[in-house]
Amino acid sequence: MLVSSRANARVKQLRAAFQGRARLSDGMVAIEGDHLLEESLLSGMVLKTVFVSERRDVPHIVPRGVEVLRLTEEIFESVVETQSPQGVAALIVPPVHTLDSVMKSATPLILVAASLQDPGNLGTLVRSAEAFGAAGVLTTPGTVSAWNQKALRASVGSVFRMPVVSITPEDLMSLKSRGVRLLAAVGGTGATPAQDADFVGACALLIGNEGAGLGAEWMSMADERVTIPCPGPVESLNAAVAGSLLLYEASRQRTTAR
Repeated sequence: MLVSSRANARVKQLRAAFQGRARLSDGMVAIEGDHLLEESLLSGMVLKTVFVSERRDVPHIVPRGVEVLRLTEEIFESVVETQSPQGVAALIVPPVHTLDSVMKSATPLILVAASLQDPGNLGTLVRSAEAFGAAGVLTTPGTVSAWNQKALRASVGSVFRMPVVSITPEDLMSLKSRGVRLLAAVGGTGATPAQDADFVGACALLIGNEGAGLGAEWMSMADERVTIPCPGPVESLNAAVAGSLLLYEASRQRTTAR
């Protein structure tokens, strides 16, 4: 059946999911493109519905039994987010993680995104967290959703595997009582250079807002301030770059210690 109506229930659900309206999408998350579809399946995500435009075939990786809807080109392009769509999208059931999911190791490496607003930065950090062996990514109030379409694409599928958990200030304080040191990433002088900091034990790296950095509330919780020395005239780095470099340094120290 070729769907040609914007009022189709599944089409409306997909549109709501792309717009981040969880209530109207029944909690489903929208993904677009062959790569994210493949990554979601390889990561064990549950597909609810697959949507294909009339100009292409159903991808062979779609499991049998999954609902497939074929949309007219006009309807498909009116729903998806990209300018040059690949002709395939899907609704998936997002994974549910808790703080305990991140604390399975005795010495976890955790990344905390504190009020990050750029979805590209968050998605990149989720990808770097997976690449360098972090146990999870924690997001504070005011941080963009990891299921934002730009964040999804920037993570290149890592968000399907890396636990991302929304936390409160109280949750972050509870980590300290469980032996996790909080390391605040800052620019400028007066902080421990990253190469001299200790990332081997249980620790959480706090990365602040792109413009304002870490707020006073988060800074007051930190056990130590760390910085990435920049010999050039640049005072600070992009949040995703800084977080990725710190994750690399933590991974390097942990590998050497082992």
